Amino acid sequence: MTCPFGLPDGIPALGGGPDNSKRDGSGKGMGENAIEIEGVTKTYAAAGNQPPKEALAGIDLTIPRGSVFGLLGPNGAGKSTLINILAGLVVKSSGSVRIWGFDQDKNPRQSRASIGVMPQEPNIDPFFTPGALLDVQAGLYGVPKGERRTDEILAMVGLSDKKDAYARHLSGGMRRRLLLAKALVHAPPILVLDEPTAGVDIELRQMLWGQVRKLNEAGTTIILTTHYLEEAEEMCDEIAIIHHGSLLVRDTTSALLSTIDSRTLLITPDGDAPSTITAPEGVDLDRRKGGALAFTYRRAQTSPGDIIDAVRASGITIRDIAIEEAHLEDVFLTLTRAQDAEAPAA
Repeated sequence: MTCPFGLPDGIPALGGGPDNSKRDGSGKGMGENAIEIEGVTKTYAAAGNQPPKEALAGIDLTIPRGSVFGLLGPNGAGKSTLINILAGLVVKSSGSVRIWGFDQDKNPRQSRASIGVMPQEPNIDPFFTPGALLDVQAGLYGVPKGERRTDEILAMVGLSDKKDAYARHLSGGMRRRLLLAKALVHAPPILVLDEPTAGVDIELRQMLWGQVRKLNEAGTTIILTTHYLEEAEEMCDEIAIIHHGSLLVRDTTSALLSTIDSRTLLITPDGDAPSTITAPEGVDLDRRKGGALAFTYRRAQTSPGDIIDAVRASGITIRDIAIEEAHLEDVFLTLTRAQDAEAPAA
């Protein structure tokens, strides 16, 4: 009997990266996109006294092959619903989804086999060992016994010495590694990481990101959701922000950062600064710990030279100067707050 999740043609061996041959929308040839989402909506049925809930209001999104793509949004924005639709765990209300060139409605077996998901919440049977869990997971995806790479995957995530230990005896960090291992058993060309570093220590976070970088360098497309926006800023080539079930913005990380016009000029005085400093018009001054002066300004209105001249005119000798650029968190808050302000009152 053939497993309904058998591997489709073109799914690579672990670490080998995706097949570079083209597939079209029917699964016979593919363009440059790993995932294509068109007009996807999801409305959950009414339950009890609660009315129907619209989780997705028509998402159009493409994710390029080989990219590290960030999918961001506040809690309740619709990210998890969209991920679960991609994974085949939630049925969309309307629209179309193509995963690795396979239409999700026409080729559900191939589309599901093309994606691996590391979930946010652990879904590990505590009475299985890591080795047994990976073998079971590989069997569900139709990977023949002779082609399973349990030992290789456990070594990749640093769990070789725990292969025969019961999962209930693993630490929280080890269970996070095991979730990643389970997502890799069928060598998917697309890997979804749903809050992969939530609640983990710095050492494990660095290990996870090191493995993710290696997988991406080998050709795997990575989709990342995280509330640690500094991680998305560092890791992602492109970012999409979802809010209230709609796609708010999608662009390269550098382009999104450039939309914030403000910068902060950080000046460290040589000695105590006077209590009164006259800053140029439109410039905000904040006094930091240690006596540093933080001048926040808009590049279109003020130059750093104007601020430095004003500081010197106040009788301050400058010991050090630094520029603080905008971060992804600034972009995220600016865009989501703007949409909230424009939304009609309930």
